[in-house]
Amino acid sequence: MAAMLTDTTDRVDQAPAPAPEHARRLRRRSSPRAMHLLLALAAVITIFPFYAMVVISVQPGKAITIPDALFPSEISFAAYEQALDSQNIPQWALNSAIYSIVSVVLVLLFASMAGYAFAKKRFFGRELIFWVFIAMLMIPYHLTIIPQYIIVRELGGLNTMWGMIVPTIANAQAMFLMRQFIQDVPDEIIDAARIDGAGEFRVYWSIVLPQTKPILATLGTFVFLWHWNDFLWPLVSQQSPRNYVLTVGLKTLQEQEVPLATIMAAAVVTFIPALLVFIVLQRYFVRGVMMSGIK
Repeated sequence: MAAMLTDTTDRVDQAPAPAPEHARRLRRRSSPRAMHLLLALAAVITIFPFYAMVVISVQPGKAITIPDALFPSEISFAAYEQALDSQNIPQWALNSAIYSIVSVVLVLLFASMAGYAFAKKRFFGRELIFWVFIAMLMIPYHLTIIPQYIIVRELGGLNTMWGMIVPTIANAQAMFLMRQFIQDVPDEIIDAARIDGAGEFRVYWSIVLPQTKPILATLGTFVFLWHWNDFLWPLVSQQSPRNYVLTVGLKTLQEQEVPLATIMAAAVVTFIPALLVFIVLQRYFVRGVMMSGIK
């Protein structure tokens, strides 16, 4: 009996132990696959609305039914011709371009100037003024619409392009990011430029501004997209259909008897400029985001 117990014990002791390393390898292999599947699913969900927008815009002139329209058997560009031949849509596209481009230039100019002043200049109340600007980020944008509208109305800016642009150029977030980047510009370079006789504007334009190209490209991309896709403020400040931007104009088209394919074609036209801006500035945009993360 004792011999049998000893033999059994030996066999139990000699049983192969589980292989934890093999299990860890399997978990390591399955984890990236699951992540890739999850990312692929997220990509499909994200791209699907754009796919539907483009597919519906190339439907021929007939009633559109979902989901049949998502798998078209015929393709027609009549909706694009109708959208581009319209008197309003090209004018709305021009208004959106002016609103976005001018706003980008002014926001970057004033934000970089303010960032340089807060980062490198010494003046009374600098920290207090800076934190007042930062506190503005805590105020929801929608709360400022009414006083902003009243001020623009009293100045005679309603239904004008400048009345739509001017209230949007004071961007506290852009100023804050510019200050953070300009703080890393070495003071020795600025002092050397001043010793050589450079004035304040020359120091800002020739020394400080070239050092901030990545963040300028990043902010420029964001500001352009914000203004190109802006809806609420252009809707409030412009009452004349001729002064609408594309986002507001597309909303009015939905309220009229306009074919869905034409509306989707106009939406595609609205989307293309934003995509082109991102493609052109992608290298600087990624670099600016990476530098923001490092900071």
